[in-house]
Amino acid sequence: MIDFVIKMTTLNGRPRFVIDTDPQAITDDAVLETAVIIALFTDRQADADDEIPDGTSDVRGWWGDVLNPVNGDLIGSRLWLLHREKQLESVRKDAETYAYEALEHLFDDGVATSINVVASYPRPEWLALWISIHKADGTPLNFNYSWEAFNGV
Repeated sequence: MIDFVIKMTTLNGRPRFVIDTDPQAITDDAVLETAVIIALFTDRQADADDEIPDGTSDVRGWWGDVLNPVNGDLIGSRLWLLHREKQLESVRKDAETYAYEALEHLFDDGVATSINVVASYPRPEWLALWISIHKADGTPLNFNYSWEAFNGV
């Protein structure tokens, strides 16, 4: 039984997450959006060849990944690596790659039959992700997340 769902809002361009425990709010679509939010906004461990934005050796990641029975099956996204990046086409493509990588488990687990991610820069210092997921029953769901993400431009 699921006791809550997570919804994202923004305040001054920064993501804010709200936990909703109202049983009426706990729908299948809200549960899927919660999975999307956790996947995108939890820091996934950096790969060995990733450049860490603050220059340290902190690869972040969720501690629970060490307990995962499937080797390499990590929670979260590497979107955090784009902190302080400029709004370049290569960075936009990285955002799409990192978001898709974070959501791919929905496809692997049979929750979704397709996932499409489009990243854009709606205005200076902002990143937007448009995500389209076709659920296993064929129903499409769309999510749009925009936030002030690039402080180095």
